[in-house]
Amino acid sequence: MRFAIKTRPEHQTWQQIRDVWLAADEIDLFESAWNWDHFYPLSGDLTGPNFEGWSMLAAFAESTRRIRLGCQVTGMIYRHPAVLANIAATVDIISEGRLELGLGAGWNQHECDAYGIELPPLRERFDRFDEGVEAIVGLLSQTTTTLAGRYVRLTEARCEPKPVQRPHPPITIGGRGPKRTLRAAARWAQQWNVIVSNAQEWLGLKEILRQHCADLGRDPAEITCSVNVRLDRDPDPGRSLAIALEDVAAYRAAGVDLVVLNLPYGADPASLRPLADALA
Repeated sequence: MRFAIKTRPEHQTWQQIRDVWLAADEIDLFESAWNWDHFYPLSGDLTGPNFEGWSMLAAFAESTRRIRLGCQVTGMIYRHPAVLANIAATVDIISEGRLELGLGAGWNQHECDAYGIELPPLRERFDRFDEGVEAIVGLLSQTTTTLAGRYVRLTEARCEPKPVQRPHPPITIGGRGPKRTLRAAARWAQQWNVIVSNAQEWLGLKEILRQHCADLGRDPAEITCSVNVRLDRDPDPGRSLAIALEDVAAYRAAGVDLVVLNLPYGADPASLRPLADALA
């Protein structure tokens, strides 16, 4: 089993988050670090601060040396797919090939209402998502891309310079929808990420992913399966860590490849080394 960290870019200062990522970069056990793609906080005071995810990734790409980095996950509704492809290529180049390209259909009604961003009904949202992923893959991997979709139209479109990772940075698709999300993961993803309550719930979703892979003729072993485990589920940090370790053990037994540790607010960078020792 492999490990990663995730920091929530809400209700914290840039310096707090940066120092945690720099500390994680020095610990080989953590293979990647993640943030999220939202413009409003998701908890607590919804009028509070929340940093933009991709701007942060560009900064982390320059300030770290080893750890892989990604946004868990980018809402397709927020940016035109061609714009997102160019952003991703640039961040992959800045990081010298360490980007994990997280993609999702998007869901946050509150943000969309506030900013006047259309949040289509679920079916249309996933139709747009499928076309968006196809466009991004084409732009990152091909010299030119033409796509005559219902929602995305590209005409001999270019994305230059290309990312370091070829044919494109690994794609992480996040979500648990059995019909559309898991089928999209089976088709496009190098990693599938999901938030679940327990290992049994994950096993059920993994079986659906396997079925989609079989339908598409894809080996499910090609897809890294990751889950998130929170480290703030108890006011007592020691008890919270013990609960997290129990979850990690259960996910390991179930066959999860990668556990992403969701760090609490204001995590002390010095706490990452003891955390890594406990996980190891």
